[in-house]
Amino acid sequence: MDFVTVYKADRVTTVTLNRPEVMNAINGGMHHELQAAFDNFASDAEQYVCIVTGAGDRAFCAGSDLKAVAERGAHPVYPASGYAGLIERFDCDKPIIAAVNGLALGGGFEVALACDIIIAADHASFGLPEPLVGAIAFGGGLHRLAREIGTKQAMGMILTSRRVTAQEGLRMGFVNEVAPPEALMATTHRWVAEILRASPMAVRASKQVVYLGLEEASLADALAHQADYPAYAAWREAEDTQEGPIAFAQKRAPQWKGR
Repeated sequence: MDFVTVYKADRVTTVTLNRPEVMNAINGGMHHELQAAFDNFASDAEQYVCIVTGAGDRAFCAGSDLKAVAERGAHPVYPASGYAGLIERFDCDKPIIAAVNGLALGGGFEVALACDIIIAADHASFGLPEPLVGAIAFGGGLHRLAREIGTKQAMGMILTSRRVTAQEGLRMGFVNEVAPPEALMATTHRWVAEILRASPMAVRASKQVVYLGLEEASLADALAHQADYPAYAAWREAEDTQEGPIAFAQKRAPQWKGR
């Protein structure tokens, strides 16, 4: 890969946007490499958690490469799983964590919002400045931000194109934890370690139940339908679901198999 690096170790895949000279801006080539990287993570039974971050210490991702857009005369088409191979990836039940190491603007913020958890360095900042260049955040940012932090808070950011700090993001609720830059990855791996203590089947079922349940018309419907969700059904029949109570009764650490 030319624009992305992928590292796998201890059940964890780390995907790094690697164009630091342009603040990890996403061009067509990077999009296709991200699509491939996330496809591989989703299909690899040995990988349980994904970390997404950016190379360098200035930017997680500054969004789309506008110079490339200007040269093409139009935004590229993003098939399959959408922008960056992630923003329309609704069928991956494994946890994905954004480790935001600097600017996360436009499409970069949208990539972070498409992750399940956001850990931010204390110098990170977030925003959807597309209107300033005559564009809109059509990569899910408008929808996800309003759903995650409420309409008024989201409109305050969206309509003004205002950039907010990591601490503001924590207060608003779209950032889970803020860390010093030098401790960002250690903090992220602490979250990963806490996830990996649990059954991967239970974690995946929990993620799917939350997201599919939010699409239901009511809480009553969500509770009534959750047994029909695929990851829930897989969890009920999994070896891990039997292993948990057995390990507890035997006073030993469970041996999760992810099946």
